[in-house]
Amino acid sequence: MKRFTDFYPLWIFAVAALALWQPASLKWFSGMWMVVALSTVMLGMGFTLTIDDFRRLFRMPGSIGMGLLAHYTIMPLSGWTVAHLLRLDADLAVGLILVASCPSGTASNVISYLARANVALAVMVTLGSTLAAFVMTPLLCKMFAGQYVPVDAVSLCLTTLQVAVLPVLIGVFCNWRFPHGVARISRFGPVVSVIALMLITGGIVSTNAQAVIGNAGKLAFAAFLLHVLGFGVGYASAKLIRYPEDMARTISIEVGMQNGGLAAVLARSTFPLQPLIAVPAVFSALVQNVIGSILAAWWRNRPLPEASAAPVVDPVEAS
Repeated sequence: MKRFTDFYPLWIFAVAALALWQPASLKWFSGMWMVVALSTVMLGMGFTLTIDDFRRLFRMPGSIGMGLLAHYTIMPLSGWTVAHLLRLDADLAVGLILVASCPSGTASNVISYLARANVALAVMVTLGSTLAAFVMTPLLCKMFAGQYVPVDAVSLCLTTLQVAVLPVLIGVFCNWRFPHGVARISRFGPVVSVIALMLITGGIVSTNAQAVIGNAGKLAFAAFLLHVLGFGVGYASAKLIRYPEDMARTISIEVGMQNGGLAAVLARSTFPLQPLIAVPAVFSALVQNVIGSILAAWWRNRPLPEASAAPVVDPVEAS
């Protein structure tokens, strides 16, 4: 199972290629299927969390707050800037901004581990950004994408709550009440998550096959710029306020990696008459994993300074 999940970007690329070659093979996966698939992924995330994880949110408020602030400012601004610089069509611009306004993706925790970053902080920022998403994602989309198309912030809020926040909370509750049963089930979580994200990707690409082909170069470049800005500015901002190296790496990864599956489902659910809005999420999912994996390999071969290996202290609280 580990080998299967380790090659997640390859499977996403393969399914996208199949959807372009034979759109009919995956066009059936849409609507409620996507909602159920993403809810299952987020439930799996909840299965890996405990009540103690929530308590940790209050033990490192400065660092977690910094991570959330950086995530929900750097990425939306980057998405808006890239969309303007490349003069993307309205639907594609909204899709890119929607991706940039989503919470951290669960893959960021794996990349943080591989990069020798602060995994505890990574998990907390992912959890915090996911819980805040039902407010922040609609608010930021309304602010940055409202100039392109009308954005129903209330509908976007309710959909985010339904497919992202509630499944995580249900998963945490189940892990608290039925830990042994959840432990048996959750070992299959990564495989189920990868399959679900593959199907979501295939469903979106098959529905918009011609648009994906016609805009592939521009969207790949847009996604590349978006995530390079996220990783780069995230790292620089953490260093600017003198965070230790392991935390700077974590902030960089948590800012640069988005929940592309959530962006895709929100786009299909909130903008059903504008299917192109979901397309940038596919390119984002592929590009961010490639960049994240390269960064992880680079950082893994560069040992942390001794100061970063000390017990975790919240730099904001200590100052």
